[in-house]
Amino acid sequence: MRYKITLEYEGTNTLGWQRQLNGPSIQEYLENALSALTSSNSKSEVQGAGRTDAGVHALAQVAHFDLERDIEDWKLREAINFYLREQNAPVVVLEIEKTDENFNARFSAVGRGYIYRILNRRTPPVLEKNRVWWVPVPLNIEKMRQGAEHLLGYHDFSSFRAAACQAKSPLKTLDKIDISTKGDEIIFEVEARSFLHHQVRNMVGTLKLVGDGHLHPEDIKIILEAKNRKAAGPTAPACGLYLSKVMY
Repeated sequence: MRYKITLEYEGTNTLGWQRQLNGPSIQEYLENALSALTSSNSKSEVQGAGRTDAGVHALAQVAHFDLERDIEDWKLREAINFYLREQNAPVVVLEIEKTDENFNARFSAVGRGYIYRILNRRTPPVLEKNRVWWVPVPLNIEKMRQGAEHLLGYHDFSSFRAAACQAKSPLKTLDKIDISTKGDEIIFEVEARSFLHHQVRNMVGTLKLVGDGHLHPEDIKIILEAKNRKAAGPTAPACGLYLSKVMY
């Protein structure tokens, strides 16, 4: 029986989604919970829709796994969450549903959405520490929006691609990049079928330079056309990034 799950997690003290040898991961917590549930030494592999990095959070990550047993959805959700609490894991199963064997959390997805949060005020965060990027200098929202417009559509995003990116091609289509405010927060909402490694964080880090006056909005087009990572700005910290949706 194949199950589709929707997850929420706080990534600060993990090494990201994928199981690692040198520290905890979201995948490991979930697979440990399933092993405890089934009283089995063998691991039920949990496959996620996206491999979030260390320190990155999720509002609605999607994953799937297979079990030999047919368990009612709500009972399985409660059981997995019980064993996650036993591990003090920073992850919870929000929803669970049975699906057919053709469903794959990663390859069946037709789009992904991310949110990036900047706290733009003079005083540092306390309640939101490790959940936002604190930028104490004022940022010009309108100029950042003007710069972001150059990123929309189909482009070679090599300038915003991490050196370790394993994608076969730097060509991607950015379907959405909206920048809004909520109190002292600046919120980026981006959507695409898929993203390059660090693409969102590199775009945000570069647009921040537009906001603080180090770059002009038109410079984003020049940086994009350069197809060179060295032309763009720094990588924004992981703490402000959230996987917010996966579309099927």
